[in-house]
Amino acid sequence: MPSSVETLEFQAETRQLLRLVIHSIYSNKDVFLRELISNASDALDRLRLESLTDSDLAETDTTDLHILLEVDREARTLTVRDNGIGMTRDDLVELIGTIAKSGTAGLLEKLRESKDAATAESLIGQFGVGFYAAFMVADKVTLLTRRAGTDTGTRWESDGEGTYDLQAVDDLPVGTSVTLHLKPADSEDELADYLSEAKIRQIVKRYSDFIRWPIRMAAERTETDGETTGDLDTLNSMKALWARSRNEVTEEEYHEFYQQISHDWLAPAETIHMRAEGTFEYEALLFIPAQAPFGLFSPETKSGVQLYVKRVFIMDDCDVLMPNYLRFVKGVVDAHDLSLNVSREILQHDRQISGVRRRLVKKVLGAVKDMQAKDAERYATVWAQFGRALKEGLIEDPDNTDALLELVSAASTHDPEKTTTLREYVERMKDGQDAIYYLTGETRAMVENSPHMEAFAAKGYEVLILTDPVDEVWVDRVPAFDGHRFQSIAKGQVDLDEAADGDGETDAEKEQREQDFAALLPWLTTALSEQVKQVRLSSRLTTSAACIVGDTHDVTPTLEKMYRAMGQQIPPVKRILELNPAHPLVTALRTAHEANADDPALAETAELIYGSALLAEGGELPDPARFTRLLTDRLTRAL
Repeated sequence: MPSSVETLEFQAETRQLLRLVIHSIYSNKDVFLRELISNASDALDRLRLESLTDSDLAETDTTDLHILLEVDREARTLTVRDNGIGMTRDDLVELIGTIAKSGTAGLLEKLRESKDAATAESLIGQFGVGFYAAFMVADKVTLLTRRAGTDTGTRWESDGEGTYDLQAVDDLPVGTSVTLHLKPADSEDELADYLSEAKIRQIVKRYSDFIRWPIRMAAERTETDGETTGDLDTLNSMKALWARSRNEVTEEEYHEFYQQISHDWLAPAETIHMRAEGTFEYEALLFIPAQAPFGLFSPETKSGVQLYVKRVFIMDDCDVLMPNYLRFVKGVVDAHDLSLNVSREILQHDRQISGVRRRLVKKVLGAVKDMQAKDAERYATVWAQFGRALKEGLIEDPDNTDALLELVSAASTHDPEKTTTLREYVERMKDGQDAIYYLTGETRAMVENSPHMEAFAAKGYEVLILTDPVDEVWVDRVPAFDGHRFQSIAKGQVDLDEAADGDGETDAEKEQREQDFAALLPWLTTALSEQVKQVRLSSRLTTSAACIVGDTHDVTPTLEKMYRAMGQQIPPVKRILELNPAHPLVTALRTAHEANADDPALAETAELIYGSALLAEGGELPDPARFTRLLTDRLTRAL
């Protein structure tokens, strides 16, 4: 005789919570299958463990632990079946019937306070009621289960409306089956056809591909004679390489997995396989590509790290685990102690996740550093592809400034082809040199031919040539490297150690030169007051007549343009015009000014000198037509 059916009511608060789960919490209904498969996988894990530690379960057959998905189109049911540990009647009441029995009231209060679905979903996950996501897609759920080591099973059934039925059942196999009586597909309500084999395969591939146990389903195939068969297919790959030790994985397997997650057919430049144990356990398998993906510097580009929880896919583009400047890194992080429904917002404020992020960043930067020390060619390839992104870290990540500076590689005047590290630059610095000299510009040729370079080249000082847009920003943010400050040769006063070369001016000569130009410089400052804030003599020029420099803390013209391109309006920055007192044009201008300071041609000459200096550094003339007219008139009179 069948046993009697016992009908129990959910608590009032539990009914409220159940309605929230069914109608309000999950933004993506596909996750119901993820939740049920995850529960089944946990049940299989528990049976495997307890069969080893519990003598009463020692004889339990664990040779073919698996998850089986069954579709009945006529009955419109989808069943998730496992042969795991199973549950007793009391387990059902405790784990499912009362839903977070000890914390329901507190959870409801938090849900009421929550302003968005993502936060609500993460709160639900903390209380372990993902099973109830089944009611998003089903009118009724029937659960059959028998715990290993017991003789009697239990049938649980509910329509999610406030009551559930319990009934003892004999002759059940060990394990659990959850049968969903599915609602009709409804595109407006985002209800897919969950009887579709293709849809089920898609969900399993996305969320549960790396579950360690086989997920099987009968696949319909039509034979040549027209007969339809339903052989069992395994839907998941189960190849969670990160869960295996490194010496158990071949390079071919790493390469294949990298291709799968990155869609990049080149082998990665570096593979990082790590495991952390202790209070927060996780595994990570990260890859540094050999080639930058298209759109790496697009604002829409996101992190390439995926988050898993116990081999269950949680989210793509997990920027909480990897900073933006390492967005080119691909891979997965599998955390053992997170909820399946954890949200980005919760992750952002999780202290343990912050610790994971710090360790991952150090691992990636450490891998690039090892490349730099042991494989210069591979490092050069990685830096050429991702150096611009890594330098963004000098702006975004002050905690890793020192590590990033050790990685920086830049062109310099030391070698026309090879780049140099900052460490190598420092080792070559002249005696008494306390600054790392650099000049920014659009191209190497433009920087090398800049008038600012003349004195440095003449005296043999090495200058870094920085041509990435990000260089304009980080050199101002980073105070120093190895105790040596960064000094732009286009800013401030240049005080090269001329005496060391034996050709420096005496104090008397400097004083005489200042007296010679005492009348011209103030006049030029007034004549060019719309363009510059000061005209002074230069110690950085040897062959050019003039150059334009900024004060030490001035915004550079390139950075000024970058700010304006981003919609940030900043006041125009007036710079300083420096004159080469030994240049024939400058001495001739001084003589002409002494002879007739009111000659209108002198002001035009001043404009031409300023415009020429602006063009020499790659700048844009404020009035190209006027400059061209003045130059043409002057050339005409000279012929």
